[in-house]
Amino acid sequence: MVSPAIGPIAAIGNFDGVHKGHRRLLAKTVDFARARRAAPAAVVFDPHPRRFFRPDDPPFLLTTPSRRNRLLQEAGAEEVFPLVFDAGLAALTPEAFVADVLKARLRLGGVVTGTEFRFGKERAGDAAALKALCAAVGLLVLLVEPKAERHDGLKIGSSEIRDAIASGAVKEAALMLGRRWSVEGVVAEGQRLGRTLGFPTANLVLGELIEPRRGVYAVEVFARGGRHGGVANFGRRPTVGADTLLLETHLFDFDGDLYGERIEVAFVDFIRDERKFDGLASLQAQIAADARAARRILKA
Repeated sequence: MVSPAIGPIAAIGNFDGVHKGHRRLLAKTVDFARARRAAPAAVVFDPHPRRFFRPDDPPFLLTTPSRRNRLLQEAGAEEVFPLVFDAGLAALTPEAFVADVLKARLRLGGVVTGTEFRFGKERAGDAAALKALCAAVGLLVLLVEPKAERHDGLKIGSSEIRDAIASGAVKEAALMLGRRWSVEGVVAEGQRLGRTLGFPTANLVLGELIEPRRGVYAVEVFARGGRHGGVANFGRRPTVGADTLLLETHLFDFDGDLYGERIEVAFVDFIRDERKFDGLASLQAQIAADARAARRILKA
């Protein structure tokens, strides 16, 4: 095995969602690193800087940190370096961030990032500063121009994907992500009302993940090593007077419960908005209609 010639060469960013643009940057990083006999890596910030600067914002993450890291590794990063984004890191000058963090602490051989990257206290450092400061301490630099990759020519970005998910446009979000948007979690105990109605559900609390448009979706569920079609509702279940926001997913052609097990729910298409019904019989009839609609969507 050939030993690396230099330290890892890492892409730097928030990488929330690990969308098509992020994966393009990772691919550039892999090529740049391997051409220099270095290991490709990624540097990420935890928590997301937006959460540090705007702690009262509602949940907005597209992926949990653990899933983000797995996706980065699948995209080619041999190692992921998480940096705790706190007051100390936010106060670093651009010079200190490069010399003390990237060079001394992480022992990188180089960095790769987009030309729009800003860093250091009050975002004082830009791409030109990064290039100069890295050269001063012996770090290689590759700056990647952003590229419009959507069919309508708009730039792909985490903000655009969040907007799509919040509006229920999960098919558009999938185009930008390069895969269906999905959530992972451990199935929680619920009221078991779905079982009473003939549609048992696996319930997830989304936590720090962005809330999709409230309503009903056709979904795919990955559980126990298998893939299942399903229908899911995200909301507060106004018909039964519930108040907790839940993602309730009914798996088609599945027998048994999943309490305490980790599952992944991928959003395929939006069916309808959440609404209140005049009783459980009406709710049951609507769930049956939603399930039929979801099956049609998944079959198509």
